[in-house]
Amino acid sequence: MTLAYQTLSQTWDVIVAGGGTAGAIAGIAAARAGARVLVIEAQGSLGGTGTNAWVTPLMRNLSAGENLNRGLTDELKARLLARGDGAVDPNGNDNWFNPEGMKFVLEQMLLSAGGEVLYHTHVVEPVMADDVDGRWLMVDGKDTAHRVPLTAPHPFPQATGHKPQAIHSLVIHNKGGLQALRAAVFIDATGDADLAARAGVPFHAGDEDGIHQAMSLRFTLAGVDTARLCAFLNANGQGQTGEHFLHFWMVWGKNSTLEPLFREAVEAGVLLERDGDYFQGFSVPGRPGEISFNCPRIRPELHDGADPWQLSAAQTDGREAIDRLTAFCRASLPGCENAFIGVVAPMVGVRESRRIVGEYTLTLTDILDCARFPDVICRNHYPVDIHSVKGGARLLHERDGTAPYFAKDAYHEIPFRAIVPVGISNLLVPGRAASSTFEAQSAIRVQQNCHSMGEAAGIAAAWAAREHDGRVRDVGIDALQTELRRLGGNL
Repeated sequence: MTLAYQTLSQTWDVIVAGGGTAGAIAGIAAARAGARVLVIEAQGSLGGTGTNAWVTPLMRNLSAGENLNRGLTDELKARLLARGDGAVDPNGNDNWFNPEGMKFVLEQMLLSAGGEVLYHTHVVEPVMADDVDGRWLMVDGKDTAHRVPLTAPHPFPQATGHKPQAIHSLVIHNKGGLQALRAAVFIDATGDADLAARAGVPFHAGDEDGIHQAMSLRFTLAGVDTARLCAFLNANGQGQTGEHFLHFWMVWGKNSTLEPLFREAVEAGVLLERDGDYFQGFSVPGRPGEISFNCPRIRPELHDGADPWQLSAAQTDGREAIDRLTAFCRASLPGCENAFIGVVAPMVGVRESRRIVGEYTLTLTDILDCARFPDVICRNHYPVDIHSVKGGARLLHERDGTAPYFAKDAYHEIPFRAIVPVGISNLLVPGRAASSTFEAQSAIRVQQNCHSMGEAAGIAAAWAAREHDGRVRDVGIDALQTELRRLGGNL
């Protein structure tokens, strides 16, 4: 079937597909690097997981007590703090933020840098071309992308005998119908590698059985007497630093002091057994009397965030669970008697779906051995954190062990090659869809790492568009790293 679309006369240096956690930062970085940038976003605001999925606060990523993700992440936090939508707790944790405020901050940062955004727009298909000596030759078919061995030397050679391809333009759909938008370089920040997969880039999905991490639908309760709730939690073994920085949790079998309350609620028919698989609440800066919940878990058979039917069913299943959890909080948690649902995230929280095959695939061994790479763009010390749907309550969240990674001053690196998909000359894929194994992805998927990967991708894309006919592999890694450091990056 041939799509009937209109190709716009306007062109850009860089088009970012997806204005989420990695994509918004990539767009800002590319625009500040002098590129003409368009960010395409399906929702009506930037920020993705952090805003439309309401994943707050940012997870800490520290080595020797210092933040590993700096650069644009520092600026984002500072701007949130200045408008009252960020906070620093008594322990020095600067990762608390208000998702609604982040929408404004990210948009202002993009527009002030000269970038453009096109909301309420969906990726449909890439229009492919052969890439021959920097010239794009339109073709009807698509070659099958190859996989470069993990032992391939730096820089990043194409396999001999393979005809590389480029993305000529991107077909999108919105109220204007089907349109094709042209750019020199494309960044796939959809989170699910939608653009890369449709361009023929091979990918992995799920664990060895094809099972993905659990999805969640986050929500808030407003009208909470946080002082009373804080006092109750302190008296029941969940020590708090104050009512403005609440953090409480329950997971079956993990010795949470709230487990007896959950057991009583299950026996009374208020909750289902699976409602206790994962329960976590946080305060939200700028929203007094409101608690954000990192739950409910979606039922186990709904785990593939790239399946539209499962994604839709997850939204309805999540809302049913939110009603149950609201009833539980009102009945069982002092201070929540008069609480009401404040926000239900418009976007399901997806932890893992497709992961591209890139020029390098990050592994669990790389993480545990604190691997270093000549093309490093990000440092990480967030643990392996697999929210498994197998066995309901199973959660792998490793913080202790004998491997080098468990030292307080340890970290591993993420290489540029992990965001470079095989077979395509002008595409980068930063964020949770970067090239990694199932286990490794669970450690690098958190928002601040996506920021760092997005910032590197944005600068590299701008340079590739301006100096290398769109070829991202031709960007000088030393120069990229120097620029990231100049902008405050921790490399």
